[in-house]
Amino acid sequence: AYWRLLRDGVDAVGEPPAGRAELDGFFDPNPRRPGTTHVRRGGFLDRVDGFDPQFFGIAPREAEHMDPQQRLALELAWETIEDAGIRPDVLRGSRTGVFMGVGWHDYADLLKGHPEAITPHTGTGQTTCVIPNRMSYVFGLRGPSIGVDTACSSSLVAVHLACQSLRCGESTLALAGGVNLALHPETWVALAKFGGLAADGVCRAFAEGASGFVRGEGGGAVLLKPLSRALADGDTVYCVIRGSAINNDGASNGLTAPNPAAQEEMLRDAYTVAGVDPAQVHYVETHGTGTALGDPIEVEA
Repeated sequence: AYWRLLRDGVDAVGEPPAGRAELDGFFDPNPRRPGTTHVRRGGFLDRVDGFDPQFFGIAPREAEHMDPQQRLALELAWETIEDAGIRPDVLRGSRTGVFMGVGWHDYADLLKGHPEAITPHTGTGQTTCVIPNRMSYVFGLRGPSIGVDTACSSSLVAVHLACQSLRCGESTLALAGGVNLALHPETWVALAKFGGLAADGVCRAFAEGASGFVRGEGGGAVLLKPLSRALADGDTVYCVIRGSAINNDGASNGLTAPNPAAQEEMLRDAYTVAGVDPAQVHYVETHGTGTALGDPIEVEA
């Protein structure tokens, strides 16, 4: 489906789907108006309320209080394990780790101001750390279960930590990825006031007309294991992660501003760990936020 979308030139960015009326009262084309967002176009998932709780052994009343990001993560976990050709029950009790990039907690924010709606399932249903924990619980996985929030890099850092866990023998198998849903209007307002969103809903990374990024919903997960074990088990290997590295900008010229020296240092570390000469690399994928500040620094690094 993704390939068809690319091949046919389909624009998957649009207005919020039906059922997201909560965004309507917060939109105003004037970016200076307080308490509003001048951006509402994004990459939305349809029917984020659709979920089969009993398939996962969850009571419907509990599912109502589960952040849809938890529901989406469970579906991703099932499909990822299935794609790997593994029966989920085989993993029960195994040292399989779960590392998921998580960020916004919009579903919990929607409940604020309604204490009468709180139930015994609210606490576990709306805490972001329970996104990976729910996956571990439902599938009976006993490896590390960690929610990772490093903003835009959350999913990549989750994969990095999963690889580290596999290399040191802490995990024998690892589910890694991330989920993101944009449900609360105030997060749109905050990002709009921050100045990072493209008003027309088009991300023009590295172009002269770049004016920001576009919010998107979705999720993804991969199942990781050491290459030697994957080959011995006769698995289908989609790709090999030869090395990875993480660091931080440190004291740059602003809290959200990238640091070219730190980015170059991180790249050198990744190449060293992977044992790859940078001259051998012929494809580079970048953050590409479409901002006048970030893009030039990143591509230069």
